[in-house]
Amino acid sequence: MTRERNPWLTALAALTFVFLFAPIVVLIIFSFNVSRRNFVWLGFTLDWYPKLFANVQLLDALSVTLRVAVIAIIGATILGSLLGLGLARLRFRGSGAAETLILLPMITPEIIIGISLLIFFGQLFRQNGSIGQIGIAHITFCISYVAIIVRARALSLDPRLEEAARDLGASALGSFRHVTLPLIAPAIGAGAMLTFALSFDDLIITSFNAGPGSSTLPIYIYSSIKFGVTPQINAISTIIVAVVALALFVAWRLGAFRPDERRVVADDAT
Repeated sequence: MTRERNPWLTALAALTFVFLFAPIVVLIIFSFNVSRRNFVWLGFTLDWYPKLFANVQLLDALSVTLRVAVIAIIGATILGSLLGLGLARLRFRGSGAAETLILLPMITPEIIIGISLLIFFGQLFRQNGSIGQIGIAHITFCISYVAIIVRARALSLDPRLEEAARDLGASALGSFRHVTLPLIAPAIGAGAMLTFALSFDDLIITSFNAGPGSSTLPIYIYSSIKFGVTPQINAISTIIVAVVALALFVAWRLGAFRPDERRVVADDAT
């Protein structure tokens, strides 16, 4: 039985997509504007993109951003995965409170986290604006996201799979390596990707913990637009949108084949 498509819902969905993506489309179009100001379209040009890669300050900010993101991915993915797996497997008095506490960094305003981390680093480590400080700050608020994703995946696993591996002679470490880890690997990968997005995009927390020589790309862009949005800013934003769109497309294509493969395996087994 086929359902008729509601034209009003279709129109509403189309308007929603236009509302979401129209500003991005305008940003991309004006990255090719001849004028240094984005208020009037004066003609098409590609000159802003070569100038973008000749901007030393922008490239330095991008380098700092990527280094901080790598630190955040490694630290938050490892700690968040272990925390999420522990919360899913261990049951102890106060486990419910612990599961609630991991939500606290997600709902706390970023300005509060930024100020608290600034005071923390200043009082205990006498750190002021190093790349390591920014990386630890990003790990702090990214752990919760990874833990929640991994915990949700771990709760859906069948514990009999690990029990079967142990019955067949696998050690606890071997059972985790060959059974548990492959099953939670998609959640770990999703948490790592989300950590990269959060770290790459963060402005408020980073601005409280950045110092000379450790300005990230969001801080550079925010400082630049104080004097007006130029096509050069639009150009770097367009490149970021293109990279994100490409990553989403690759992830979508890779995920599109997994259900078919599972279905083939299931059909062969039956």
